Amino acid sequence: MTNTITKQIEKIEIELLTNKELDINLIQKKNELEFKRNKQNINFRLTCNNKYYYANQCYQFAKHILQNGYPYKNINDIFLISDISFNKNSIKINNSDIKTFNNKDELLGFVIGYNTANNI
Repeated sequence: MTNTITKQIEKIEIELLTNKELDINLIQKKNELEFKRNKQNINFRLTCNNKYYYANQCYQFAKHILQNGYPYKNINDIFLISDISFNKNSIKINNSDIKTFNNKDELLGFVIGYNTANNI
């Protein structure tokens, strides 16, 4: 499903680049598709104005872990971005906790800090 969403996003991006006028509906559709793709492995509700930002940060974190691994986790055990999941109190790789938190705000703060520290 991620591949079909990514293909739709790429198609919309090409269409936006070729159009001389910006189509607000097309931009909104692209944003919603990106959010849907980014939210796939997040298992808690994202609310507020920053939900797009938080979902994107989690997606970027998962992509980085998929490409570079995580301390004490074998990179060969992580095959898909869906192997990495974000739960309300933990981040898991293949149902094994890599980090636990008291609440989702701590989790999101860790993800954003990790991304910033690694220039993601």
